Amino acid sequence: MSRLEELIQELCLDGVDYKRIDEICDISRGRVMSKDYIQANQGEYPVYSSQTENDGELGKISSFDYEGEYLTWTTDGANAGSIFYRNGKFSITNVCGLLRVNKDYVITRYIYHSLQIEAPKYVNKGMGNPKLMSNVMARIKLAVPPLEVQREIVRILDSFTLLTAELTAELTARKKQYEYYRDELLKPQESIPIVTLKEISTSIYRGAGIKRDQVTEEGIPCVRYGEIYTTYNTWFDKCVSHTKEEYVSSPKYFEHGDILFAITGENVEDIAKSVAYVGHDKCLAGGDIVVMKHQQNPRYLAHVLNTSMAREQKSKGKVKSKVVHSNVPSIEQIRIPLPSLEVQKRYADVLDNFEQICNDLNIGLPAEIEARQKQYKFYRDLLLTFAETGNTIVTDRQTDRQTDRQTDRQ
Repeated sequence: MSRLEELIQELCLDGVDYKRIDEICDISRGRVMSKDYIQANQGEYPVYSSQTENDGELGKISSFDYEGEYLTWTTDGANAGSIFYRNGKFSITNVCGLLRVNKDYVITRYIYHSLQIEAPKYVNKGMGNPKLMSNVMARIKLAVPPLEVQREIVRILDSFTLLTAELTAELTARKKQYEYYRDELLKPQESIPIVTLKEISTSIYRGAGIKRDQVTEEGIPCVRYGEIYTTYNTWFDKCVSHTKEEYVSSPKYFEHGDILFAITGENVEDIAKSVAYVGHDKCLAGGDIVVMKHQQNPRYLAHVLNTSMAREQKSKGKVKSKVVHSNVPSIEQIRIPLPSLEVQKRYADVLDNFEQICNDLNIGLPAEIEARQKQYKFYRDLLLTFAETGNTIVTDRQTDRQTDRQTDRQ
């Protein structure tokens, strides 16, 4: 019998108590902080906002609003309901909520793991942006077993999250290494001419709208602008979506070698993200996509348009808001180094090999991270599901064996 089973049989024979969040936590919201404010008050203390990348960090300022152990959650937007554990000195923006445990019979990290399951269930995904506001968070009920049981559950689940965090840190370091190497390899040189995209494009035009409910399992391949952010990396050869030509009144097509730009996005830093299409089907470009035709190496263009130099040009003059836009004239003015076709191919081949190590989900660290995340979710859901009798079916030996096997593969 595992330690957790022993504790449950000893302490939870009559089931467990359920508590509302507002019975065990103080609830508050962050304050408005613009990007200009953060840039003007740069310092050492993190400011967290609604994004999930980089643990939600928006920047660092010279002061802090909170110190200690807290939970934060995203109240508005695509990431509404995302839960984060914080411990230290920090601030949050007005699109974040804050929880501080105020009862000595509750462990903050236990609430963190529990809300990973429960909070997404309460997100309002109706009209407008998804939301999980404070009054709704307050009503969420969680099982609150005795402290000894909470500690054991936290110990088991934290062992999974720690392993995932270590792998994620290693993958992040590899990606930064790749980005540094790419930027160095493709930076301007005296021997290589600098050109604008307008000078090298043979045609550049916007796509036509394809609604979500017009996406089909079969038909003509297509790309919607959001997929450029979420689905495709530097280049791709097959579309994940299809539609029917009769759905689009004025269809716009792209073909082998074309570059696609997403001209609508949620933040300035990623606006006009671009990918190259290297497949051989004739495909439809959705609305808010700009298609650029050319006679260069498409994989080289895809890499050089993802460099820091190109991204800075894409975001120049854009205003941070809920939705950020670009356009054809702005894209045409982007300047890039353009070596000969032979050199373009050589650069592209080198960078493709390096990028595959970082991004291919079928090998290496990304696949391992994905497996760990699935494993964590499985045991989290199992451990935090309390029946009326307080019984659970997972054993400590099972989780230990899983962890040992994963560790051996590192």
